[in-house]
Order: sequence, then C-alpha cells, then structure tokens
Amino acid sequence: MPFKGQITGGTCVLFERPVSADALSNALSGFNVVRRTDGSDHWAFGGPGVSIAFRPEINGYVAVKTTDRPWPDEMGDPATEPMVFGAWSMGHFGPFTYPGSLERAAQHSWGWPEGKTVANRHTAFVRILASYVFGEVSGDTPIFPAEYDAVGELAFLTDVALAVMAVPGALCYFNPNGESLRSYAGVKASLTFATEQTVPPLDVYCNVRLFNVDEGWLVMDTVGNGQLGLPDLPDLEACVKKNKGYNLQEVDAFLRNTTLYVWRQGEVFRDGDTIDGPGGVRWRARVRKQGLLTPPRRTLRFFPEDGTKPPDVVFRDRDTE
Repeated sequence: MPFKGQITGGTCVLFERPVSADALSNALSGFNVVRRTDGSDHWAFGGPGVSIAFRPEINGYVAVKTTDRPWPDEMGDPATEPMVFGAWSMGHFGPFTYPGSLERAAQHSWGWPEGKTVANRHTAFVRILASYVFGEVSGDTPIFPAEYDAVGELAFLTDVALAVMAVPGALCYFNPNGESLRSYAGVKASLTFATEQTVPPLDVYCNVRLFNVDEGWLVMDTVGNGQLGLPDLPDLEACVKKNKGYNLQEVDAFLRNTTLYVWRQGEVFRDGDTIDGPGGVRWRARVRKQGLLTPPRRTLRFFPEDGTKPPDVVFRDRDTE
C-alpha cells in the first residue's frame, strides 16, 4: 500500500512536449531556488531540474524535475522494469501514487470535463516532490520533523505547480496521489475560493469519483485524503441505492464536509457511529482497513439509514479482512 516516506508529498504538471531545465528555472525565479540539479542516471528518478527551499530551517526542500517521456501509469514491472518499479515504490512519482492513477483521474474528471481527453496529448511531465531528507543530512534526521504540516506542504507544492504551468506547452495540473486533473484556471479558482472560506482546496488535492456497482447501488468515494495529515487520513465512501433518489451533488458535498471534519477533529468516527447526511437521514459509518475500489487505502464507508439493505458487494471490503 502506498505511504509517505522520504518523499512526503508530490504533484506534477503534464506537458505536450519536453521542458528544458532553463525554462523550468526561469518559471521558478519567484521562489528560493537554491541550486540547479542534474538528471538521475535513470529517467524514472527524474531529469534535470532545480531544488527549492521550502522550510530550510527543518531541511524542507522541494525537487522539481523534468521527465522527457509520458507518465508511466503502470508504474513498472519488477521483473522487466525494475528501475521504474523501484522509483515508484520509493515515492518518486508521489507517496500515494498507485498504478492506473492517470487513467482513473481522466475517467473521473467530473470537475473539469476536458481532463477526460487532454491528458492523452502529453508526452512529458514535470514532477514536484517534497522531502525533509534531501541532501547531506545526518543519520538521525527525522523523515517527519516535529513541525511537519501536511496541508501547508500541499499548498506550497501547488504554488510551485502553478508557476510550472506558465511554461509553454503545459497542459494541466495532475496530482497522482489524489488522482486529480485540473486546468490552470481551475486550480486558481479553487485556491481563491478556499482562501475565502479558510479551508484547503480539496478539489485540487483529492478527487471524488462515482461508480456503478451490482444490485442497483452506487458508490461515491474520495481519493487522496491521505495527503492531508500525519498519520494519513482515511478516504471516505458513500454507498446509496439508485432508486432512492439521492442528490449526488449533496452526497459529494457530504464527503467533502466530512473530510474537513475529520481533518480538523481527527479520526473521531468509530465503527457504527452515525452522522446527519443527505436525504434528511442519519448515515452510519463503517471503519474499513481496505476500500472498495482501487487504490488500496483505509476508508470510512457510510450507508444511509433509509431502510435499504446493502448487498455484500458494498458491505464487504475489496479484499476480505
């Protein structure tokens, strides 16, 4: 299961053509660029780029790296592509990235319909990765400093991504950890709204998806909530019967608002707890070690107390606990 490690956060920008290190450096001139960096021996670990000071007092830096090839959505086969697989397992494509993230992001790009097809045009990408153990550090340097701020880190990474999107050839923002695709204008609008409401821009960091399942049921879930805290926050799932007439926009808002509640209050839900939700009914939480759908992660799964009996396909975990 993906997790935060030496790479604590990451996002990227998809490009229709390769990006030069000079163009990247110029676009990031408004940040504290501490040095230019050479490319790694293997493309999976990134090409030439720059290192930006984020919180240097706790050794917090952001590596911005060019990659002159398409996003490797399968994340490598350990037998035939061991370097790609190794880079993925070490978090070099983002700490919560899971195979198929770009395909799923496009499929569920409800907030930006153009995202369903625009990513198909990309031939290169720039990755933006945060760490507190880059460079020359001692053996006792903590991976997560005491002052670690997951949401503050995400905000900084997004600001860097916006600057990178000013480079000619940029197609879109892509957060593989939250399987989210957004245009430059969409990211800007979300950041403005979030600032006005004093909340994180969840729709930039984390996607909300909708799936049909057996026996006339729908599952709407979040993906990417693990980025919002330490320990990683669970994602949320809402399971409803189609013929009950639930307003799906209200279910979406329920998932976002409950995410904010858990982010602020911590993991206060116990298995079986209830909360007010869409349809004017209580919704019962089920604490799950494994979500119903890819990617693998912990979830809080909610069912409305409306007299319906959930089928086994949505009541059990994707893998039996």
